[in-house]
Amino acid sequence: MIIVLKKGVQEAELDSFLEGVKKRGFGVHISKGVDKTIVGLLGDTSKIDPEDLLASDVVESAERVSAPYKMASRSFHPENTAVTVGGGQAGVTPCVIGDGKSVAIIAGPCSVESEPQLLDAARAVKKAGARILRGGAYKPRTSPYSFQGMGKEGLRILSLAKKETGLPICTELMAASELEHFGDVDLIQVGARNFQNFDLLKELGKAGKPILLKRGLSGTINELLMSAEYIMANGNENVILCERGIRTYDGYTRNCLDLSAIPYLHKVSHLPVVADPSHACGIRWMVPVLAQSAVAAGADGLEIEVHCNPEKALSDASQQLRPSEFEDLCGRLAKYAAVEGRTI
Repeated sequence: MIIVLKKGVQEAELDSFLEGVKKRGFGVHISKGVDKTIVGLLGDTSKIDPEDLLASDVVESAERVSAPYKMASRSFHPENTAVTVGGGQAGVTPCVIGDGKSVAIIAGPCSVESEPQLLDAARAVKKAGARILRGGAYKPRTSPYSFQGMGKEGLRILSLAKKETGLPICTELMAASELEHFGDVDLIQVGARNFQNFDLLKELGKAGKPILLKRGLSGTINELLMSAEYIMANGNENVILCERGIRTYDGYTRNCLDLSAIPYLHKVSHLPVVADPSHACGIRWMVPVLAQSAVAAGADGLEIEVHCNPEKALSDASQQLRPSEFEDLCGRLAKYAAVEGRTI
C-alpha cells in the first residue's frame, strides 16, 4: 500500500504518523521526491482500508499496490534511483549508474586467467572508455570439467588492476560463504543461475555494496523484480537490474536479448537497468549491434566482455571482443547516447 502525504507536513507530524503505523506491525519505506512524499507500507495490508488512513491530517491519498514487489516498484519510489559504484575511495573514480546523464560501460574479460592477462585488459578497456572493470574470479560453468576461475587469487588480481587503473571492479559472487573475501569488490554480480538463490540474496541485502542482479535464463520480469525485492527488503537498496538474454526455442544464438524488458523495467521500477549483449548472443560480431540497440532502448549501462587474445580465452572465447573492436564500439555508442543527451 502506498500513502501520499500532504505538502508541508512537518517532521514531528510525520514521525508521529509513522510511529502509529509501525505499532500496527508494518514496515515503512519513505520516498521523498521534489513534489511529494510517499510512504510505502510493508507487510500484510489486506486488513487495512485505505479510507481509514485518510482520517489522518497528514495523508492526502492511499491506495493498494497490486504488484507483489514493493520496494522495487515505481509506485513506492516514483523517481529514478541512481547507484554509485566505487565511491569514497582514494584513487578510484566512482561511476554513477542510472542518473539519466550517462551510459555506464562495464567491461573486461569473462574470467581472470592471470595477472598479465587481466592488467592488459584493464588498461585497454579504460583507454577505450569503460567506467567499471569486470572479470570473473569465480565462474559458474555448465560442465564440471570447465575452468572454474581462480577464486581468491582472482580477487587479488582484480584488486591490483583497480589500484593501477582507478576503475571500480565488478565480479560474481556464487556463495554467501565467499562474501567475506569480497571486501575490495565494488559491484557484486549475481549471475543468471543464482538469481533465485534466496538465501544468497538475503545475505547481499546485508552486504552494504551495490548489487548487479542478472535475470535468470528462463526468468520472468516479475521474478527478477521479486529477487531484487529480497535484497532490498533486507536492507540494501543499491540494486542494478541486468537483462542478459533469456532461453528460447531457437538456438541460433546463445540466448535471446529481450530488448523490450529495458523500457518495461523502467516503467514499473525505479531501479537502473543495464544490458549484457555478450551473454545474450554469444557471438562476437553480433555484440556491437545488440549493444547499440540496448542504448537506443534506454539502457543505463552495458556489460561487455573484452579479452586481449580471445582465441586463447579459458571461457566464452567466441563472444569476447578484442580491444580494438571494443574501442570502435565505444566510439559508436557515444553517438547513440548523444541522441538522448547522454555520454558514456
